[in-house]
Amino acid sequence: MEQNKNQNQTQTSLGHSPFTEPIHCIVKLGGAAITCKNELEMINEEILQKVSEQLRQAMISSSEKPPGMDWSKRPGDSETFCNPEEFGDHSVMECSRFIVVHGAGSFGHFQASKSAVHKGQLNKPLVKGGFVATRISVTSLNLEVVRALAREGIPSIGMSPFSCGWFTSERHISSADLSSVAKAIDSGFTPVLHGDAILDEILLVCFQGCTILSGDVIISHLATYSKPKYVVFLTDVYGVYDRPPTEPDAILLKEIAVAEDGSWSVVKPKLQNSSKQIDLTLAAHDTTGGMKTKISEAAIIAKLGIDVYIVKAATSHSLRALNGDLRSSIPDDWLGTVVRSLR
Repeated sequence: MEQNKNQNQTQTSLGHSPFTEPIHCIVKLGGAAITCKNELEMINEEILQKVSEQLRQAMISSSEKPPGMDWSKRPGDSETFCNPEEFGDHSVMECSRFIVVHGAGSFGHFQASKSAVHKGQLNKPLVKGGFVATRISVTSLNLEVVRALAREGIPSIGMSPFSCGWFTSERHISSADLSSVAKAIDSGFTPVLHGDAILDEILLVCFQGCTILSGDVIISHLATYSKPKYVVFLTDVYGVYDRPPTEPDAILLKEIAVAEDGSWSVVKPKLQNSSKQIDLTLAAHDTTGGMKTKISEAAIIAKLGIDVYIVKAATSHSLRALNGDLRSSIPDDWLGTVVRSLR
């Protein structure tokens, strides 16, 4: 009886969308872009601040910067910065309906890989300890991202998948309480989710019971139910290349087309050897699939008829993508990768 009840709850949670209106845009802040990937738990403050500024410009139509909302004490400061008088009698600034999801970068991946949290087996003390350590790390980054957005006047709210009732079944999302995300947006907030360590309902029976839920997978799931106008992946490189971009003669793939069966092919530029395997190399510490997962999830989104823009964070090219300037046409001088349906 209890098992049937749980199955019905899972089917209900995945079968109906709680979003009353379409989302304007879902943005993925790549962990490698907003953190210093070779320094454990080090935020790239300059990039995060610039990304937050560009998000404000894209989300809030007014040229006037709204009052900051981070009233907490920052490290090194002697007091809390808070000036309620800035709010005065100003009318509430309209903020476009965005969802932000960020990766972990130099947060979480180290803890997860050292303890093999992504492989499960919670019955092992090391895995259980790593699960806790991973969540401490990724939620601490989430707080800093929320604070950076709040300082720009974006009413951001941190939402952890584990705490919001997201579960997997054999590492595929089986249940996700999207109502909390939808209610936050309807209330005028900008939800900020992140890659997280979560429980797996099927693997739990086998004494495993946990996995790592990638931010890229979270985005494709959110896009399926919220139907955004477009999706933007902000990364530490200009887009998708035919090989690691550090290699000589690496080619930026400007447009990738996705067929109805989910397969994808490069449209621009025309590669000399179209059958050549694209080299999607992963970082050694990355437990979430790296660029390969990013392309796979982008293809799922594109199949829905939603354009995906993969672009370098904190550049003029990323601002154009965030603003929605690319939806009508892709300028020749724009550097990035667009993933779209063949339809």
